[in-house]
Amino acid sequence: MSDLFNRCRVNKNDDGDRFVGVKAEDDNVVVYFPIGYELPKTEQDLRQDILHLFSVLAEFTSRDDRILPMKKFEAPQSVDFPINAYLEIINYFMEQNGYYTEKEPVYKTNDRGKIDWSRTIKRQRPLIQANGSPVYTQYTVRFSSPNDKNLITQIHKYCVYESFSKLGWLFTPLLPEQPLLRRDDKMFLSVLYEKMANTYNDRDKRLFSAMISMIEYLDEQPNQKQFYFGTDRFEYVWEKLIDRVFGIKDKQNYFPKTRWTLRTGKKKTNAALEPDTIMLYDGKIYVLDAKYYRFGITGDPNDLPESSSINKQITYGEYIYTQKKFKEKYGEDVPVYNAFIMPYNANNNLFSSNEIFLNIGEATGDWKTKGHRYERVQGIVVDIHYLMHHYIGKTENQIMQLAKSIESAFERNKGALPTDSISAVV
Repeated sequence: MSDLFNRCRVNKNDDGDRFVGVKAEDDNVVVYFPIGYELPKTEQDLRQDILHLFSVLAEFTSRDDRILPMKKFEAPQSVDFPINAYLEIINYFMEQNGYYTEKEPVYKTNDRGKIDWSRTIKRQRPLIQANGSPVYTQYTVRFSSPNDKNLITQIHKYCVYESFSKLGWLFTPLLPEQPLLRRDDKMFLSVLYEKMANTYNDRDKRLFSAMISMIEYLDEQPNQKQFYFGTDRFEYVWEKLIDRVFGIKDKQNYFPKTRWTLRTGKKKTNAALEPDTIMLYDGKIYVLDAKYYRFGITGDPNDLPESSSINKQITYGEYIYTQKKFKEKYGEDVPVYNAFIMPYNANNNLFSSNEIFLNIGEATGDWKTKGHRYERVQGIVVDIHYLMHHYIGKTENQIMQLAKSIESAFERNKGALPTDSISAVV
């Protein structure tokens, strides 16, 4: 097994094993994937999956999500490892097959120097004299020297070495040559900000921005042997993934609200109950609750949502079902469905299935027996690898598949329902 595979783990989402992302302590760097994620078979595919995991975490976590409440991990919790900056520096080095060097003249704003009048007229604002003629007090001048060129290359060389020492294992076991220039954060940042201000090439600007992010991080980080990028709360990522793929934007119209009316005449409106996701498909409403639970892996009923979650889902459905605005749109029997969405591995599971969306059962409440659709909360497991790689772009196909998986239980059980409730659940 290659070194890259040895660095990867799929967590179990139990106590002490919840982290998803990349974590380094001393020279031990490990990538942790979420529960149910199936690692690919080849090193090339695994490399792509690691980079994709980083992009998912960058998109769906905030700085607060990435704070680790771990005593043994001593890195400052306030420092956010700039993983995209490190990868940008690596990618630039590999694409260019070398270090950054000045390939064209450098221009800056100054009151002296070799003036480039074309750039000055475009970029500088003149003072208009009484006779209407312009006077320039600042010019765009050509500015570069061998020392300046060499310095920016040496800073880049330092950043490349730093990037590969932390994340280079993703691409190669080899390290580039060590930099000759000693780190000087203040000087590095001064040079880089100057370069940013006077560079108009977008690719180079991204590089300089990445180098600045790295140096600022190193300036705050006392222990360079420890870093992490990820979260102990991947359930938030799961919720956002579900909402991104299946949800509508104006879900606040479906929130049940409550209020107090006091005998003193005062009133207090409480915060609304907020379902994770509202999905619409084929003239029907689906209330989805994303649960990053272990049932899809363990098959243990103790790893399923409990009464409080079930009752809350039924409340959501009942609110939508009884609202006049929805009856006017959908008719008296508003088609409202309920479902919990949990992760699993479609290629390796206890359910003898390889379906991307699999209905594993339903939850009901003894106090709701009218036979409405929303009273039967469906349990759906979704292949987590599939979802993490299919949340961008058009999602009509995923929405259709999930809707059919939710409704499949009603078709299967149609004959088993009481006669007077069949019309309510068809």
